[in-house]
Amino acid sequence: MTDSKNRPGADGGDALVSALTAVGADHVFCSSGSEWAPVWESLARRHRDGEPAPHYLDLTHETVAVGMATGYGLLRRRPQAVLLHAAPGLLQGSMAVHGALLAGVPMLVASSESTTYGDGPGQDPGGQWYRNLSIVGGPHQVAQPFTKWANEAGDISTLPTMVTRAAELAWRAPAGPAYLNIPLEILLEEWDGREAKPVVAPGSTHSSPEEVDPVAQLIREAENPVIVTETAGREAGGFEALVAFAEAWGIPVVEPDSAVCGNFPRTHPLHAGSDIGPWMDEADLILLVNCRAPFYPPSRRPSKAKIVVIDQVPQRPHIVYQVLFADAYLEGNVTHTLRQLAKRARDLDPAAVALRRAAQEERHAAEQAAVAAAEATAEQSEGVDPVLVAATLRRLLAGRDGIVVDETITHSRVVKRHLRTADPDAYFYVQGGLGQGIAVALGVKLAAGQRRPVVLTVGDGAFTYNPVIPSYDAAKAYDLPVLIVVFNNRVYKSMNLNHRRFYPEGAAAETGEWLGTDLHRLPRLAAFAEPFGMHTETVDTADALAPALERALKAVSDGTTAVVDVLVTR
Repeated sequence: MTDSKNRPGADGGDALVSALTAVGADHVFCSSGSEWAPVWESLARRHRDGEPAPHYLDLTHETVAVGMATGYGLLRRRPQAVLLHAAPGLLQGSMAVHGALLAGVPMLVASSESTTYGDGPGQDPGGQWYRNLSIVGGPHQVAQPFTKWANEAGDISTLPTMVTRAAELAWRAPAGPAYLNIPLEILLEEWDGREAKPVVAPGSTHSSPEEVDPVAQLIREAENPVIVTETAGREAGGFEALVAFAEAWGIPVVEPDSAVCGNFPRTHPLHAGSDIGPWMDEADLILLVNCRAPFYPPSRRPSKAKIVVIDQVPQRPHIVYQVLFADAYLEGNVTHTLRQLAKRARDLDPAAVALRRAAQEERHAAEQAAVAAAEATAEQSEGVDPVLVAATLRRLLAGRDGIVVDETITHSRVVKRHLRTADPDAYFYVQGGLGQGIAVALGVKLAAGQRRPVVLTVGDGAFTYNPVIPSYDAAKAYDLPVLIVVFNNRVYKSMNLNHRRFYPEGAAAETGEWLGTDLHRLPRLAAFAEPFGMHTETVDTADALAPALERALKAVSDGTTAVVDVLVTR
């Protein structure tokens, strides 16, 4: 038993808030449930008495709570707290929790159950737990498949340290959500005052020189090496370390379509586009840097290249099937490993380096010319081409240090290619399922502050999956203005493309009956923002696009969320 700092009336709610404060959570993202009354009482008392506590956000949908914690964590890279309601709230938020797992965002997710159902001593938890809210095995059993770790706080005496353990597990590689089931009876139980120890940042891991030196020699001997990365930029300092590594050795960098954040400046001469295909037969060394699924189909093996995997956790436990064809692994912290390799860039063959630099400069110039040609064609097209939308956003965001959160599907390649982001933490792709984009953008805005504009690019299909009204409520309630740009082609295009691909000469192709794809019946998507006093525009001509986006960005800079629904041609 530790010395008690307890006050009369302190209970599990105080214990939880004390623990969340100790582990360094800046925010508690809560989708309200009846179990959290002890937490609300503790926060009210702390606010009254001027005591420290995380900032509490009262949110009206589970996806919004988890999505905002995800967006915040993408920038801050520290675990935050998410409170959901019982098993139903956990299930409602599960898609976003799974997205946080895929995105590698640390967070502590908690919800509750009843252990007495009204038959035990103490306060009555309420009949809803007996009738509706409980689930066989407890909600922690439900959470196991889509979290790093899921457990139950079985006693008030262990609650603070269980919170510490969950936060520490969430923060360590591979970072992701940890879940804690906190029964209501424990939240209502008297607390003896023992507190959680503050959580410190994880220690660094390093690949040894005995591991790094042979890889450096492989690079030195390679004539045509290439770097392929999906999430190097997600690591603290990873973006800058990858640039230094690639420049030191003169190695091109491919960001495949599966890349989910900005990893390397797309304006850099060493950026080699998004297609790994040409390298499958040409490369003699492939360096997979935080690249979980580089080849598709997975059995598509490079013809002659040796493969080095640089990843702190290369075999991701949450991926069902993963094929890397590795010849060597460097499993230290990615940023540190890249820095070590950059320092070893010596005794290079100047002729070989000059040859591959010249080849890459030719590829880069060709890509720049192709981008410019596509944009010129888009400017002359009838209607609003998606390329024009992305290019216009790039021009308007230039010099503003903006951040783009992307939840498009068929337009995602266009968005990445024509935004041409060049800075760390400037681009993120939403993971784990559609319907989180607005919330993730709001969380990014919360972390970025008022200085950096945040833009969500989203398809009309993805937009309709979002909890739009609760998201707009959060944007307004917590002063988080973002720009939402809808790429509206009035169809679930990816679904339609798959139907056509699987059945090119089928009955639907013959009759024109394409089911599951038509979105023409939806009303004006921007109109949903009007009751919240937000800036709204609908654009259907190329001439109107840039002025509309300029007005929208002005509204955002003035503190108002703006929604621009762009009727694109494809």
